[in-house]
Amino acid sequence: MTVVEPRPVVHRPGRLGRFATAAGRAAAIGLPTAGVALGVAHVVAAALGRPQTAPVLAVGSTVIDATPRPLKDFAIREFGTHDKVVLLSGVYLLLVLFAVGLGAVAGRRRAVGYAGLAVFVGIGVVAVVTRPASTGIDALPTLVGGVVAAVALIVQLRFSQTTTAADAARPRLLNRRQFLVTTGAAAAVAASAGAGGVALGRTNTPGSRSRAAVRLPAPADPAPALPAGVLTTMPGGSAFVTANRDFYRVDTALTVPQIDANAWRLTVHGAVDRPATFTFDDLLRRPMRERDITLNCVSNEVGGPYVGTARWLGVPLAPLLREAGMRAGADQLVSRSTDGMTIGTPLDAVLDGRDAMLVVGMNGEPLPLEHGFPVRLLVPGLYGYVGACKWLTDLEVTTFDAFDAYWVRRGWAARAPVKTASRIDTPRPLTTIAPGQVRIAGVAWAQRRGISAVDVSVDNGQWQPAQLADGPSPDTWRQWVLRWDATPGLHTIRVRATDGRGDTQPEARAGTFPDGATGWHTISVTVSG
Repeated sequence: MTVVEPRPVVHRPGRLGRFATAAGRAAAIGLPTAGVALGVAHVVAAALGRPQTAPVLAVGSTVIDATPRPLKDFAIREFGTHDKVVLLSGVYLLLVLFAVGLGAVAGRRRAVGYAGLAVFVGIGVVAVVTRPASTGIDALPTLVGGVVAAVALIVQLRFSQTTTAADAARPRLLNRRQFLVTTGAAAAVAASAGAGGVALGRTNTPGSRSRAAVRLPAPADPAPALPAGVLTTMPGGSAFVTANRDFYRVDTALTVPQIDANAWRLTVHGAVDRPATFTFDDLLRRPMRERDITLNCVSNEVGGPYVGTARWLGVPLAPLLREAGMRAGADQLVSRSTDGMTIGTPLDAVLDGRDAMLVVGMNGEPLPLEHGFPVRLLVPGLYGYVGACKWLTDLEVTTFDAFDAYWVRRGWAARAPVKTASRIDTPRPLTTIAPGQVRIAGVAWAQRRGISAVDVSVDNGQWQPAQLADGPSPDTWRQWVLRWDATPGLHTIRVRATDGRGDTQPEARAGTFPDGATGWHTISVTVSG
């Protein structure tokens, strides 16, 4: 009898299994490589004290600049102050996809994989060096990260070579042990570098250290005492002064600039007879003015949160410009931030007697880092994008014909005085409240003109005058309140304000583009039965 030896059963993975295996191998090579590049770059950027030169942040900033205006408006409207987190999440997702593709290509053709890594690094370098106010050293973090990542990729590909005759028929497949060792080591380097960059970035912050050492002088021109009728707090509504931690922040900076006040300089130039450069100490030695001023963003929708009032301390700007000797014909003041942002302010708005200032203090302390430390511009009565440059380093006297600032190049109005607006703070929209006496309260503002009246209508009924709290000047908002006898059911509440000139804000709704939103804030509430 002939005995037939059974043939070994070979289990071959199906198409889906082969795809999953290939994808896993691609990720195993590409993700640690990209992680090493980004992590090491983050460490170097933090060590240099210039976290904004990390490639992810530079690419993200470039994306912000290239984003179409409607998409940018959508992000601010839908995500609010979390818009930067959403943007960076999108950038990281694209990097993951690129890294997996890099791993897939490198596992088959080394030369193409190396070229892909070079492209990866090149994109980061270009994004960094093309940022406004960049210097040659800013490319260093990305280049160092790229070199270390190249070493990691070479090592991974070297150990991915097959070593047995059985493996020879299946080239380019990773041995399990080699896979665990090489990719695990690369992943560990990436994670350690990333964590180290974050930790170093938190400790190596020249801005924080410098701000802690600042001692603000007493104002030569202090803010007037708040009238007795100002409601410093209002249950359910907005306090008159917005705390620094609660003050809105809208800007294009993905990371807060870290500026050493001792090294900071402000240059005044352009159409002036006597250009000048000021240090931070130079400003502190000048007479200081203190004022309560409401500031709001042009991106604030009707009833939105991007408005607040603070007590600002700063140097009056008009005398400083007059010292420089402005030339006839100039009508625009262009301010530049350390991150390259440009803001164009009508020169007549600086010189007409309003409290235009180079601000160094906010609510009794040095400017917070996220609000422009060490110095920001503030021109009352203008939306922030034309009158409130943060992290200020440069003032150029020029004309509107000669230069379009950042937002003007993107279609926003060159001159943007604040429009009359009002907001209902309490009750909250779409909430259920108990019947009986209810306080309807909020704020209204029309900087430079002031607020003379606020009216409230319930269920399209007659307009009822609200009680207005006092305000120290026309440059601040005014709190208002109306007592309402709430009955069970669904109700609609709307508000409108009248400015100091007697003009009532229009009912017609308009979006924020190109010079600020209009319309009456309207909410719905349910009164329980």
